Amino acid sequence: MNVIAQYANQMMGYFMTIKVNDIVDIAIIAYLIYRTLMFTRKSQTGQVLKGIILVLIVMWLAYQFKLHVLSFILGKAIEIGLLALVIVFHPEIRRFLEQVGSRGFKKILGEQAASSATERAILQLVEAYSSMSRDHIGALVVFERNTILDDSIKSGTMVDAEVSGELLKNIFWPNAPLHDGAVIIRNGRVLSAGCVLPLTSNLNVSRDLGTRHRAAIGASEHSDAVVAIVSEETGSISVAIGGMLKRHLSLETLERLLRNELIPTEDEVPTSKLGKLKNFGSRFRRKKGGDSDGE
Repeated sequence: MNVIAQYANQMMGYFMTIKVNDIVDIAIIAYLIYRTLMFTRKSQTGQVLKGIILVLIVMWLAYQFKLHVLSFILGKAIEIGLLALVIVFHPEIRRFLEQVGSRGFKKILGEQAASSATERAILQLVEAYSSMSRDHIGALVVFERNTILDDSIKSGTMVDAEVSGELLKNIFWPNAPLHDGAVIIRNGRVLSAGCVLPLTSNLNVSRDLGTRHRAAIGASEHSDAVVAIVSEETGSISVAIGGMLKRHLSLETLERLLRNELIPTEDEVPTSKLGKLKNFGSRFRRKKGGDSDGE
């Protein structure tokens, strides 16, 4: 008991030395670590981060077991790796700095973007697909979500324009320069056109599906993107999500599906921290009311 009391007193002594600026310092570091983890989870750099963590663990074990040669090699590798990290994460660093310059830190540090642009993009796409489905004009549009599609974006031509039905119909018009590739939409804007998507490796995909549908399935397998397709042969509309293809959709079903997948509800994504607290309180009250009513 004396040991426990001594340990408790020691811990209390440590807590007494903590000042307000120390709490702020720790909170900022914790938040930056959290945002970094969220960023790597939403991008394709997660595997690189796992590799770095594995190297650090091996280096720590080599130091603990006094494996001097291995520790020396890994130490030099990490010194060189700092420069390599800048090269590997160059697109992400550049995108982060561009966002800081264009939108400021407020949006970078977690403010939810408005869904009006995405809603407008959905309406314009449905309008364009109505015409293209009737005229049997093939189309392939990718709605980027959390997973960043930089590799596919770089394979196409940068557009960075508002989504409009006329723009989509012009891009996919037969014999147009970009009609064979995919259009990638990010945050409700056409970011790139004529993009190359990875084909699905699923051997169970129906043989009557062409390259456009196989690319749509492949893109949805490698990311959380929502991909909308118009068949050039039949004019039918399909949507690929999570490696699954939903075929022969009506325009109403297409719009409803895109809205459900791309526009979060108020309960799913609150617009602020205060909104999260309000939603939590309302759910608690509903649950409490339900229990009192015997539901």
